[in-house]
Amino acid sequence: MKKVIVYGASGLVGSYILENLLNNTYYEQIIIVVRKDLNIQHPKLKTLIGDFNSLADVVKDIEVDEVFIALGTTQKKTPDKKEYYQIDHDYPVLAAKLAKETGAKSVFLVSAIGANPNSSVFYVKMKGETEEDIINLNFDHTYIFRPSMILGNRKENRPLEKVFKGIFKLINPLFMGGLSKYKGIEASDIAKAMINAANKLNEKVKILHWEEMTVLLK
Repeated sequence: MKKVIVYGASGLVGSYILENLLNNTYYEQIIIVVRKDLNIQHPKLKTLIGDFNSLADVVKDIEVDEVFIALGTTQKKTPDKKEYYQIDHDYPVLAAKLAKETGAKSVFLVSAIGANPNSSVFYVKMKGETEEDIINLNFDHTYIFRPSMILGNRKENRPLEKVFKGIFKLINPLFMGGLSKYKGIEASDIAKAMINAANKLNEKVKILHWEEMTVLLK
């Protein structure tokens, strides 16, 4: 029986991670850190209210075996690049660091396809630096999930994203062989793959694209 902490539980992938963990018999307690209470009642769930600035105090002395991180924003929602970087880089890295300091052995991160710390593209570079900094924390196991288009229905309205999701569902079969990593994947499948990976750990650092995630669903 494991204890786990989840960041980003109010988001699309994070909500599925939470749902799956609550229904998984391998876990005895699921802790979530959110800015606002999600109004979810479950005997295994513990909700902590906090953000980047209060995090160190909020999770002080919280001991877990694993940390799941599905934090992220968009340029439209967060146009200020400094704030954007704090949410997508600083917060995940701090969350992982604090969890490791209190005993966590494994970290599971939702990143993005093409993440590269040496890129000249802000988003791609930021995601790459997040991966790199979390890998450097030297967990026993660091699993990084790099989806292309994340499919599923968000609570917030993103009209352009809906168009792209529709396109991806049509062209997904065209991505074959080495191009399979560009296939869109359901948020619920990412969550399932992450939790299934957590229960069959066999590598110190592993990067998972569409194909690797899909294998974990079987």
